[in-house]
Amino acid sequence: MQSPTLSPLGAVSFADMRALHYRAPVSAGQYHWCAMLAPREYKNLASYVTGWLTVCGWQAAVTSSSYLSGTMLQNLIMLNHPTYQPKTWQAMLLMWAGLLIAVFLNTIVSNFLPKIEGAILIFHVLGFFAILIPLTYLAPSQSSGSVVFTQFVNNGGWPSQGLSFWVGLNSTVFMFLGADSVIHMSEEIYDAARNVPRAIIWSILINGMLGFGLLLGTLFTLGDLGRVLKTRYDYVFIQIFLDNTGSISGATTMACILLCLTFFSTIGLVASSSRMTWAFARDRGLPGWRYLSKVESKRAIPVITILFTAIFAILLDLIDLGSSTVLNDIMSLSVNSMYGSYFISASLLLWRRCAGDIVDDRRETCITANSIRLSWGPWRIPGILGIINNAFACVWMVVVLFFTSWPPATPVTASTMNYSIFVTFFVAIVSTIYYIVWARKSYHGPVVETVQSVEMGATESLKSA
Repeated sequence: MQSPTLSPLGAVSFADMRALHYRAPVSAGQYHWCAMLAPREYKNLASYVTGWLTVCGWQAAVTSSSYLSGTMLQNLIMLNHPTYQPKTWQAMLLMWAGLLIAVFLNTIVSNFLPKIEGAILIFHVLGFFAILIPLTYLAPSQSSGSVVFTQFVNNGGWPSQGLSFWVGLNSTVFMFLGADSVIHMSEEIYDAARNVPRAIIWSILINGMLGFGLLLGTLFTLGDLGRVLKTRYDYVFIQIFLDNTGSISGATTMACILLCLTFFSTIGLVASSSRMTWAFARDRGLPGWRYLSKVESKRAIPVITILFTAIFAILLDLIDLGSSTVLNDIMSLSVNSMYGSYFISASLLLWRRCAGDIVDDRRETCITANSIRLSWGPWRIPGILGIINNAFACVWMVVVLFFTSWPPATPVTASTMNYSIFVTFFVAIVSTIYYIVWARKSYHGPVVETVQSVEMGATESLKSA
């Protein structure tokens, strides 16, 4: 009998030959882990709310990526045609076009998606050098190390530099968002218990190093910060590229690399978001789960949830026609919702660690409040170091959730207020009410499959032996 295995982020998988079959890491991700780790009386509610936060967070991330792609392309048109006056509806159409291409790549040519993703990785690394080399080589002047590492700017009007630092954390947090994306593809990955954590770690290391290198290159060649911030472009890096290369063609080429990478992220976000939505629908957590949980038999992909993800993002993009502030707050929902789901699952894992409910030896048995035997899998940080790691993660996520809900600058007006925390609480409250009134009748946590065929096969093997 195989014991359950637990990944560093809390994913649990086991096969119980007597009756039940769990498999994790699974596409469900955080809400599946909550169902495994939470106390019996709260596991369904905790799992349900976490599932809604994760689904909404990923849907908002898809909207954010399409918005960035559309408006970035619009700014490049402004760069090459100075008389061009951007219109909101034009940006919206560009967003829709990007979403439709992402849907095409995730459905019609989905068999080539792994190869496309591999080509994107190569382009990602080569694009780093294609930007950094001309940026640093062609820069007319470079700042000193003391300016880059010791000079801090408080343009938000905050009473202290420390508070300005923490409020400015939002952009950095957003860049590292979605480390769980590969988890929602777990059921399509070979040996997920090993390859999923490996993919997460390597993606963070590669992107972290490349991003930090590009950040240093940008800071050393920034020039006059005050003048750069007064640019007519929404994306300051376009002005930085233009100042350092002295060429519209050069700045356009460098900015196009970032535009392509942003669009490529939309492809992956549509894939991950659709799998997350499909998993939650499969477990009867969403209205209309009978339709959203269907899988196209020929290619074994959730076509309906892919289309649902794109249509939902298209509808959210319409908000930009009325208020860009509201749209930005909905996109900020991706940070609050995802980090909220991370915090719930990480805090439950920390509780299980401290309670000693997870054994170190897979041959041992540990019965939790949910009658589930938990033991560590191939990826873990053992002992007190693991507890410290999980405790630090929980504290960090509390800090992130607190400061990412602040407005970007003072004085605060109706148009600069950050309403994302209210949107997040709205999702959590509505999902709780919906669960109590309706969903508790159909949602009973992640689906547990009965493996009678496996059990019969094991019985026949024993008979033969």
